[in-house]
Amino acid sequence: MTVRPLVSVVDDDQSVRESLPDLLRTGGYDTDVFESAEAFLASAASSRVDCLVLDVYMPGMSGPALQEELSRRRIRIPIVFMSAQIDADIRRELIARGAVDCLFKPFGGEVLLEAVGVAIQGR
Repeated sequence: MTVRPLVSVVDDDQSVRESLPDLLRTGGYDTDVFESAEAFLASAASSRVDCLVLDVYMPGMSGPALQEELSRRRIRIPIVFMSAQIDADIRRELIARGAVDCLFKPFGGEVLLEAVGVAIQGR
């Protein structure tokens, strides 16, 4: 039996949480979803996830704040950020802080699968 890489999706938008797992499964990944950064941190996912697909702007703890918290805890997970707000400066900053990529919504499925593939291969 082949173990498929696990990708966790963290986004406050329910439509994203419903659609991305289907796309990721077609790419050969297992998925789990979380509606907030706090829910992700409260789960055991950080010990087993291979890639995090993370919204930048969420109520409560933001995506970048989760990135910082994981770093503080010395938990290394490749992160692909996504955002509905196009901001080249925040994209540069997130990548400089270690993110694999920052995609702007709407993006094509192939683009996300490629970024996740790069993240997992670099792990």
